[in-house]
Amino acid sequence: MTTPSALERPTGVPFTRRLAARLVLLPALVLSLLPPRRIRAVLGVLRRGAAPATAAQAGDARDALCAVSLRCAGPKGCLPRSLGAVLLCRLGGTWPAWCTGVRVVPPFTAHAWIEADGRPVGEGVPDDYFARLITVPAVSRTAR
Repeated sequence: MTTPSALERPTGVPFTRRLAARLVLLPALVLSLLPPRRIRAVLGVLRRGAAPATAAQAGDARDALCAVSLRCAGPKGCLPRSLGAVLLCRLGGTWPAWCTGVRVVPPFTAHAWIEADGRPVGEGVPDDYFARLITVPAVSRTAR
């Protein structure tokens, strides 16, 4: 027996932002098909030269992806949603930390998310709710 549910999709996302989100949706879906080490390598190249994203910038990108894609808004859309959000932020010259890992409380499930200022963006969980396995953070421009 299934339980009916409704997905909450963000409203009020500007047309140009939705258009940009649609632009990065296909590359995000393609990236989500790659093995984790390849995703990490591709994102490592893409993050170069980007400033760290603020929580507001990362949240706006995540909301835009959820507004244009039911798959990304759904409970199993975490990987394309997080990849699309980092790609959308990158179009604006910023980069949130992209993370994958597992929940630390049962049931143990895999999850992908973005972080800004060391906190998960748009997840509605405490900061220590996930254990990070792979992280692709922004590169500091001063560190060389």
